[in-house]
Amino acid sequence: MNIEKETTVQDKNAERENAIRAAEETFGELIRSEFERIERMKADQEITDFNKLDKIVVGVLPGDGIGPIIMKQALRVLNDLLAPEIESGRIELRTIEGMTIENRAAKLQSLPDDVFEEIKKCNVLIKGPMVTPRAGEPWPNLVSANSLLRRGLELFAAVRPIRIPEKGIDWTFFRENIEGEYIWGNKGIQVNDDLAVDFKVQTSQGSERIARAAFEFARKNGKKNVTVVTKANIVKLADGNFIKAVRKVGEEYPEIEIQERLVDAMAAKMMDPEFGKGIEVIVLPNLYGDIVTDVAAEHQGGLGTASSSNIGNKYAMFEAIHGTAPFLMSHGRGEYADPCSLIRAAGMLMAHIGYADRKAILDEALDICTVSERKVVVTTDVDGASAAEFTDYLLETIDRLKK
Repeated sequence: MNIEKETTVQDKNAERENAIRAAEETFGELIRSEFERIERMKADQEITDFNKLDKIVVGVLPGDGIGPIIMKQALRVLNDLLAPEIESGRIELRTIEGMTIENRAAKLQSLPDDVFEEIKKCNVLIKGPMVTPRAGEPWPNLVSANSLLRRGLELFAAVRPIRIPEKGIDWTFFRENIEGEYIWGNKGIQVNDDLAVDFKVQTSQGSERIARAAFEFARKNGKKNVTVVTKANIVKLADGNFIKAVRKVGEEYPEIEIQERLVDAMAAKMMDPEFGKGIEVIVLPNLYGDIVTDVAAEHQGGLGTASSSNIGNKYAMFEAIHGTAPFLMSHGRGEYADPCSLIRAAGMLMAHIGYADRKAILDEALDICTVSERKVVVTTDVDGASAAEFTDYLLETIDRLKK
C-alpha cells in the first residue's frame, strides 16, 4: 500500500510540474506579445487632422438587436445636421456590412478579416450595440467584437460624458480602453481542474497616454480637476503604477489639481455632494471605467441616455453604451427603444471631426426634448412614443433652433 501511495503522490507531483511548465510557457508568450505591443505604441505618434482631409468617411456599423433600429434614427440626425457636407461630398456615410452576430458566428470570427479591412478604410465609425455571446446562448463562444475593434484600431480612450444639471454634475470620464483585465480576457490559463488564472495588464505607455488625453481635455475645456479612480490599496502594482503615470503626466499641467478615489467608494457614493466635491474629469483603468460609467449613466437617467466615444491617434469610434436589448426584440418592442444614446454619440462624432457647432445645436435640442418640454417621451410601455416618433420631434426642434 505504501508503494502505491508513493506512486500516486509522484504521479500527482509530475502532473503538477507539467501543468506549471505549460502555464509558464503560455505566460511567456503573452509577455512577449506585450513587449511587441509596447513597441507599436511607441511608434504610434501620427494623429489625424480632420481639417486637412479632403473627404471624411464615416463608417456605419448598425449592430445587432435594437442596433439597426436606433441607428436609423441617428443617421436621420446626421443627415440633417451635416446635409451641406454630405451633399458636397466632404463627408460620406458608408454602411459596413458583415458585423451581425449571424455573420460573425458563421465565420467563427468576432471581427471578420474582410470586414476589418473595410473598416480601416474609414476615418471614424458610428456603431450600434453588438452581441457578445454568453454561456447558454445559441452562438459560438466568440470574444467581444467591441474589444477587438478598440485594440485593432488602437482606440485607447473611452470618453463618456455624464450631465445631471439638477445635481450640479458635469463629468467627463476617460476610461483606458485596451489594457487592464480585458486585454487578455480570453487568454487566461486553466492550469488544471483546480486552478484558473486570469490577468491584469498595465503598461506605462498605455497609462500615460490615457492620462494625457484626460489632462488635455481638462485644459482645453477650462477644467481644474482630474480625479484618478483605482483600487490601489489592494492591487498595488498595476493600479499603483497607473496612479504614478497620472501624476507624472500631471506635472505638465500644474494648473490642474489631481485627487484620488477608490473604485468601490466611487461607485457607492458618487451622488454624495461631499464625496463628489471638485470632481470634473475622471480617469480610470479599463474594468473600473466600464463599471463606474455604467453606474453614472444610470444616475443620469439610464444607459439609454448615455453615449461613448473611443478615441485613438488615427481612428475614432462612437457608440451607445447599452446592449442589444434582447427582451425588447423578443417581445416585439424593438421600435420603442430609446435612440438618445446613439444620437448623442452622433453628436460626439460631429464635434470630433470638426463640427462642434452642429453638436451644440443637437445638445440644445436634446435638452429641450428630454428635459424642459418633453412633448414626446420614449418608453417601452404601450403608451410610449417610438424611436422614430421621438426623432421626428427632435428634428422639428433642431429645425426651430436653426432659424
